This record gives sequence, structure tokens and C-alpha cells, in this order.
Amino acid sequence: MKKLVILLIILLVAGTTADAQFLERLKNRAQDAVERNVGDIVEQEINDAFEGKKSDKKSKKKQKQEAEEYEEEEIEEGSQDTDAVYEQSDFVPGTVVFFEDNLQGEQMGEFPSKWDLIDGSTDVASMKGKKCIHFEPGTRIEPLMTNQSSYLPDFFTLECDFWMNDPKTELSNCYEFEFNKSDGEGVYEIRIGESYDKLSVTCAYRSVSGDWRSSGDGKTWEMKKNDWSHFALSFNKRAIKIYINGKRVINIPNSQAADRVQIHQAEWGGFNGNKNYMSNFRFAKGGNELYEQKTTDMSAAAAAVEKAIAETGKFVTNNILFETGKATLKPESMEEIQKVAEYMKKNPSARFEVQGHTDNVGSDKTNDPLSQARAEAVVKALEEQGVDPFNLRPVGKGSHEPVADNSTDAGRAKNRRVEFIKK
Repeated sequence: MKKLVILLIILLVAGTTADAQFLERLKNRAQDAVERNVGDIVEQEINDAFEGKKSDKKSKKKQKQEAEEYEEEEIEEGSQDTDAVYEQSDFVPGTVVFFEDNLQGEQMGEFPSKWDLIDGSTDVASMKGKKCIHFEPGTRIEPLMTNQSSYLPDFFTLECDFWMNDPKTELSNCYEFEFNKSDGEGVYEIRIGESYDKLSVTCAYRSVSGDWRSSGDGKTWEMKKNDWSHFALSFNKRAIKIYINGKRVINIPNSQAADRVQIHQAEWGGFNGNKNYMSNFRFAKGGNELYEQKTTDMSAAAAAVEKAIAETGKFVTNNILFETGKATLKPESMEEIQKVAEYMKKNPSARFEVQGHTDNVGSDKTNDPLSQARAEAVVKALEEQGVDPFNLRPVGKGSHEPVADNSTDAGRAKNRRVEFIKK
């Protein structure tokens, strides 16, 4: 009975809590039980009831927690599904570079030497430590090519970096990529600009059936303010894919093909200021093949290598891959090596410097010998494919000759490359 008395005291004190009515009923039952001299039974009932109430509270709390967790999972899964639709990153850069400009070696304040001026005014500048092309509002330029009116193949990629202001403190930016036929007729036009503090990307295009259509207005994207962003485009015969900072934002299945491209700093609504910059341009044949199965014809692949060497004197590839920090070739590199080997076997008197390039992660003390070892590994792999090693000289360049910005993942990936320079 001593336990019962103690328990009754606890119940009386607890009666001031939110569960006072419930505990009051237990107290009354206990008093009745004392009078009937069945304390042991009541004590058990009180314990059971008290534990049952705690259990009930715990059960409800657990149910509420599980419901909240389920709701959070639903929201999270919904977000992941949305991201999966819009944020795919299947971009593969072309391997045969036919135009490239990172503005290195250009004189500040002068017109960029690899470009031709159509409208407006532009010069070489520097923004946030990066050499770039500065556009006056309304300026239009295009790459300076041997055949100025027709140079885009039916399977190519285009990449560059563009600067966006903070619209709260600066005037808006707007850039346009105008893709045309050789006679100047428009085929498709991509516009990148600010829309209510977000990034807007749109594409108007002429479909294969001849009518004009548009894509991209349905969603705006988080914008890097007062910073550089990366633009990438993949075109395959009729399919256009557009990427911003690695995320695919537009996917067009059927467009007519273009022969040339102009870059226009658009005066969108008259709000564009003077802080308009672009840099790190790269045009390349190839990329991620769409709709068509990948060719296994090494002769055709070797022809692409041959064309690149004939036009530029070199073949540059990011598709020869190594294990991190090592000179060990990854298995997926062999297809690219076979293409090069096929070309070299068809041109047995041609001699090449095989250059290994790294990004700037790590010190020169590490990267210089690593790039040399990687170049030697490529030469050995080519020798195993039947290429005469006498015609190949491996050279490690380390990180001393970057072609892209080493402060970004995309830039470092471009800098990790192998170049075959004809001598």
C-alpha cells in the first residue's frame, strides 16, 4: 500500500497538468479501491492506465512524426522528379576543334583578332581576372573563318562563358546567338537574358517543315549575379540542346541546320548597360550523337581526325581519359586512340608531338611529370595499335597552357586534354 500512497501523491501533483481530468479519474478509482481493500488490483490498473496514456501519447507523436516525414519525402521526391526533367547534363563536347579563342595573347583595349565586326563596337577587356570580349550595347560579331559564309558542320558543339550583372544594382544583360544560312536567312536564334532577377533562356527556330516555333519560355533559371556562367550548345543534324552551367535548359528535336553564327549583344527593351562580356569560345565537330547510333567505322572516324589536322595542323581531344592522379588509361579511352591510330597508319610518314595537358589542381612539381607520363602512355597505346613510335614524341605540358578557366569544373575538364601536333 505504501507504493499506492506515493503514486496517489504523484497523481495529485500531476493533476495541475494538461491531463488533469484524466489523472483525476484515476485518483477517484484508487480511493474507491482502498475502501474496498483491493489496492493491489488498483495499483496495477493505475500503472496500466498511466502507461497506456503515455503509450497513446507516444503513438500519436510517432504518427505525427511519420506523417511529417512522409510529407517531406513526397516534397523531396517531387523536387527530384522536377530536377530530373530539366537538369539533365548529357552534354559531350565535340573533339575536332575548328574555332577556339580564350583571348590569351590579345592586347587590352584592342579589337579581338579572331573575330569580325558586323555592327557596333567591341574590345578586349578583363573581368574578374578573366580576359574577355567587351560588347558595347547593340554590337554584333562573328568568328573570322576561311569560309566566312559557311563553316558550321551538321554535327557540332559551341561553348563560351558569359557575364551577368546583378539586376538590383546594374542594368540587365542580354546576349543572342543568331544562326543563319550562308545567304543570311535566319534559322534559329538563342537569347539569354535577365527576367525578374532570374535567368531567361529562349530559342526561336525554323522547324524542318519550315514554320517558326519557339522553346524555353516556360521556366526561368537561378542566375549567377555579378559572375561568369557557362553556355553550351549541341547540334546534331536537326536536334538542338542548350545547357547553362551544366544543366540542360532547352531540348529541340527538329530544327533546320545553319551554316554560320553571329553573336549579338541585344539592347533588350533599352535596358542594357555597358557591362557585357563573353570569353572562352570553343567550336568543335562531334559531340553526343542523338537519334543516330554511334559509328563503329574506324575509317570514317579517322577521316574526322584527318580533316582536323588538315585544317588546323593538330587534333585535340578530351576523350582520352586517365585515372585520377595517374598515367593509367581508362578503358573508354581506347575508341579515341583507335581513331588516331587509324589515321596515323594511313599516314605512316607523318610525325607528331603528343602533348599531355593537365588542369592546375596540384603543383607543377606533380603535374609536369604526370603530364609527361600520360603522353608516354598514349604513345605506348598507339604503338600497341600498330603505329610506328619513331613518328611520335611525347611531351608533358603540365598546366602551363590552359585553354579554359581553371576555376570551374568545366574549364578544368577542357584543360585535361591530349593534343596531337603535326610536325
